[in-house]
Amino acid sequence: MISKIGVIGSGTMGNGIAQVASRAGFEVTLCDVSDAFLDKALATIGKSLQRDVEKDRLGEREKREIIERITPSVNLGDLARVDFIIEAVTEELLIKTELFKQADRIAEPGVILASNTSSISITKLASATSRPDRFIGMHFMNPVPVMKLVEIIRGAATSDETFAITRDLASKMGKTSVEVNDAPGFVSNRVLMPMINEAAFALYEGVASPKDIDDVMKMGMNHPMGPLELADFIGLDVCLAIMNVLYDGFDDSKYRPCPLLKKYVDAGWLGRKSGRGFYQY
Repeated sequence: MISKIGVIGSGTMGNGIAQVASRAGFEVTLCDVSDAFLDKALATIGKSLQRDVEKDRLGEREKREIIERITPSVNLGDLARVDFIIEAVTEELLIKTELFKQADRIAEPGVILASNTSSISITKLASATSRPDRFIGMHFMNPVPVMKLVEIIRGAATSDETFAITRDLASKMGKTSVEVNDAPGFVSNRVLMPMINEAAFALYEGVASPKDIDDVMKMGMNHPMGPLELADFIGLDVCLAIMNVLYDGFDDSKYRPCPLLKKYVDAGWLGRKSGRGFYQY
């Protein structure tokens, strides 16, 4: 019976996961490396919930209770008391691997370890732990409180029981899940990121301006956001990291990251979060 969830990483994805888990009635331990990061995460959650209060989708008392169910912590040892762990840190294999080694030592033997990775092999991450059968991918979409989809990714050793428990948990958190087998980029980013990368190539080659490229996809293909606008929203560093995973994983030149994408990341132009990407903010 899962009643306590641990979330590692309090950034955009982590605080969103903590919010939806707490709103579903779970007690949440939200871990990060500093109190400053955790304070920022709780402030973000508070603002998100306040918007629902203002739209009469949530009461003030409910808002307070949701926030009170989230316990911030800079000590991974506090995860010894949770029933399910979700990692949501930066998209780098070595960082995730080290965190899962620590979580594996801390968590009770039956606890499932889940990664919110958007592209890294679940099988590879699971191999760093002593419980590959109880390891799974749980890829939420951004922004987590709004988007309904969760990709649930089976590693090579993921058990049917682990999958069933994770799918049930996603449902209790108000999400709709799809089952995906382990492959670079899974489904979402295997399809999405090459489109973003191709839009970057179109800009790089002078085919059209960023706005015109985006307008084609919004007005011609009925996409809610154009690919370059979406890349800025996701973060160009995240897009590049995923393209590198696809390129390395498939060893296929069609996944070669656009030089312009690399250049912008090198310049620190990461999109909305840095104030400049394909657009200026």
